[in-house]
Amino acid sequence: MRQTSMRLGRANLDRLPPAIRRPAYDRSRVTPGIVHLGLGAFHRGHQAVVIDDCLAAGATSWGIVGASLRSPDTRDALAPQDHLYTIAVRAAEGTEHRVIGALLDSVVAREKPAALVERMANPATRIASLTVTEKGYCHTPQTGDLDERHPDIVHDLNNFDAPRSAPGFIVAALARRRALGAMPFTVLCCDNLAANGHTVRRIVTQFAALRSKDLGKWIADAVAFPSTMVDRIVPETTDRDRDAVESALGMRDAWPVMTEPFTQWVVEDRFTAGRPDLAAAGVELVTDVKPFELMKLRLLNASHSALAYLGYLSGYETIADTMQDPHFALLAAQVMEEAAVTLTMPAGTDLAAYRASLLKRFANPALHHRTWQIAMDGSQKLPQRLLGAMQDRLARGLPIATHALAVAGWMRYVTGLDEQGRSIDVRDPLAGEFAALAREAGPVAERLAPALLGVAKVFGPLGAEPRLREAVTAALGRLYTVGARQAVATHVSA
Repeated sequence: MRQTSMRLGRANLDRLPPAIRRPAYDRSRVTPGIVHLGLGAFHRGHQAVVIDDCLAAGATSWGIVGASLRSPDTRDALAPQDHLYTIAVRAAEGTEHRVIGALLDSVVAREKPAALVERMANPATRIASLTVTEKGYCHTPQTGDLDERHPDIVHDLNNFDAPRSAPGFIVAALARRRALGAMPFTVLCCDNLAANGHTVRRIVTQFAALRSKDLGKWIADAVAFPSTMVDRIVPETTDRDRDAVESALGMRDAWPVMTEPFTQWVVEDRFTAGRPDLAAAGVELVTDVKPFELMKLRLLNASHSALAYLGYLSGYETIADTMQDPHFALLAAQVMEEAAVTLTMPAGTDLAAYRASLLKRFANPALHHRTWQIAMDGSQKLPQRLLGAMQDRLARGLPIATHALAVAGWMRYVTGLDEQGRSIDVRDPLAGEFAALAREAGPVAERLAPALLGVAKVFGPLGAEPRLREAVTAALGRLYTVGARQAVATHVSA
């Protein structure tokens, strides 16, 4: 497609077609109140949209400064367009476009770490929010504790004022605020961690205590870490997506965000230094987010992972493609059904309706969510998405064959070779360890399954549970014998 010469930006907003929504407020009057670590597509398609609504309602002191911890790509794409960007909300019926103005500025942490610490330490910053993915917390997912041997943590302990990690930046900024006598900001985790607020509080205070026990105690006592549940499917943006958005806008947006109509954000209402009126923007404010968090992790995320690994191995590029196979649609439904019995929800929660909505969302043909993208970082995701439900079902004497098949799909995937012997680009912090174990074990389920179940960072003591070992080994054997597509078809038909 031929590119237009015009670039999305503040000066060009009045040239957008009338159907394109744009910021309903004067951006020149907005000041930053939030620093967000992890300036990726999910944040820009979820939390930033809520804040955009808050700004439109008059909460003009809650603009966002975004920080990419490593890559300059997002900053380089958005800075020339005044940090404006488009969200394209895609449904089978069509696509709606909206320009978001909540992001005021962005920084790349690796380039100027001291500047990011200073920005977070500024008393005007009242919330530090995060979407750095599970691996960004430098912790051991099975225990929820800080990984003191993580290279970024080792670096940050020796370079306190020039950190690399999310925990390092949070602690450095809080230490600066404590020294200034300023009120601490709220740490608002928006990642798929079990009990994410409690987990991040533990990680941050453990890191701080390594520097100073007094600092660790002050953070534990003074800083709010509300738990949250976030839900919106946000696939990675492709060049085809950019071209489609350009066609709709009549100008180029270097990094638009693709998403779905559904969005949900549940937040525990505990904030150290105030917050905008999130409820007016559709956020559910609760006293305990755990039931909602487990509902999402064990229903949406678990079935998503099962579809990703087994769908990828079956040759399906996207989740929507995978859901076109009725056997995989049944697989997703079975994962949800078997996980649902492990949940205890507040009165009035309609789990059946929620599960039905998930199946519809997964099948959305306008949303090109790649199985390969969802398959990333499985070592960080399995404990929260699949293993917790398996442990609960085993404790009740219930079968785990469906979840075991999903775990076996992950095992087959992380060997790095697909069913045709082609290389898989495995993106995972432990990819090297998995590849070494796979080479040593070979394509033999009775050797490979116990080897991977022995990786304590992923499975912990659960990996030695005989019933789990038997179920996962049997499922992996079927994958090697008949392939993923046939294994799924046989399982859901049994």
